[in-house]
Amino acid sequence: MHKDIATPIRTKEILKKYGFSFKKSLGQNFLIDPNVLRNIVSHADLTKDSAAIEVGPGIGALTEHLAREAGKVVSFEIDQRLLPVLEDTLSPYDNIDVIHSDILKADVATVIAEKLSDYKDIVVVANLPYYVTTPILMKLLMEGLSIRAMVVMMQKEVADRISAKPSTKAYGSLSIAVQYYMRAEVVMSVPNTVFMPQPNVDSAVLRLTRHEQPPVVVKDEKFFFQITKAAFSQRRKTLLNNLQSQLPLGKSRKEEILTALASIDIDPRRRGETLSIEEFGKLADVLLPIFK
Repeated sequence: MHKDIATPIRTKEILKKYGFSFKKSLGQNFLIDPNVLRNIVSHADLTKDSAAIEVGPGIGALTEHLAREAGKVVSFEIDQRLLPVLEDTLSPYDNIDVIHSDILKADVATVIAEKLSDYKDIVVVANLPYYVTTPILMKLLMEGLSIRAMVVMMQKEVADRISAKPSTKAYGSLSIAVQYYMRAEVVMSVPNTVFMPQPNVDSAVLRLTRHEQPPVVVKDEKFFFQITKAAFSQRRKTLLNNLQSQLPLGKSRKEEILTALASIDIDPRRRGETLSIEEFGKLADVLLPIFK
């Protein structure tokens, strides 16, 4: 067994050896606690028949734990300065491919087809850069990739929003956008003391598991998301007010909106945050003929 990368001493040694300085703009916070890493990986249920996709490997702390459990690991790293570091730290492992690329611009489907064609079971496991957590998640969800689950570390507040239930303060359009594709649960909290440098926020690990059956089937996905965004645009306003102000010519279509709401038994005075994903599905479908 090789010495873990993720200890404070080893991390400092590696950073010193390469004269590496953290870039705030890339949201670089490296994990320095092997127990936390083992715990994260355990939530991904990997076997040697699984492949793992990682975003932002840093100096390879999580990557090596993935390589020990999975058959193959593909890591996307945006920071060119880390490529020689990773080549060195991950040299004991022959089942890792590091791709120098911004995940937001990468063609992940092609990478899966070219590098992971032998694997039916693919899981995303990553310590996501906090400033782009949501765009990365939404990209991976919306591209219809054959991913079983994601086990991702992020700011605790964002994890709470994604996994929130209706009628709670954290529940919003982000909760619905993610829960439309995946079941979301926070599986562990992570204190800021296990990072170098220490972020000034608490972190959590979120596990997203693909639905066997989607929670709601809608006629027009894009419109469904447009409606959920509209309903939450001003949280204190009623559903009717938000729909009128956010939808094209909404003001002049008040009666049609009221009739549509009545047809699915939704009180126009309710607030968006009280509607379940199923109710939003019905709402989008009855409003579709009015606004499309």
